[in-house]
Amino acid sequence: MSTAHQADEATIRQLISGIADGLGAKDLDALRRIYAPDVVSFDVEPPLQHVGVEAKLKNWERAFAMLDDLHYEVRDLAVEVGDVVAFAHCFGRLSGTLADGTATEGMWVRGTFCFRKVGDDWLIAHDQASVPLDFPTGRACTDLEP
Repeated sequence: MSTAHQADEATIRQLISGIADGLGAKDLDALRRIYAPDVVSFDVEPPLQHVGVEAKLKNWERAFAMLDDLHYEVRDLAVEVGDVVAFAHCFGRLSGTLADGTATEGMWVRGTFCFRKVGDDWLIAHDQASVPLDFPTGRACTDLEP
């Protein structure tokens, strides 16, 4: 891997860490700076896709309203960097305290992030959070751990 790609990988790892930090601080402006304006997000909640940074941030606003405090944990992050595109995948878990005071450990999801280099900046152009499906029952498997 070239030195430039190593630096880019470090930047992308920092950006994903920045998502966790932005969520913990409930800082929509910090999150906005990580996503491309035209980001397409396939999240665990309906609809099938959220298009644009405003739609993506509305998802986080709903999480902020649901949780008084929240934490986002990332495990097993892998990053692959090219010249103008990169991708990363990991396991992520959003946990915290619900508005009624109940603590929740949340659930682990599979996270995929696709980055596009815009000038000197890497921005998330696409992300996806998913859970495995037990096909015969049609039920999401939300109790799995990495």
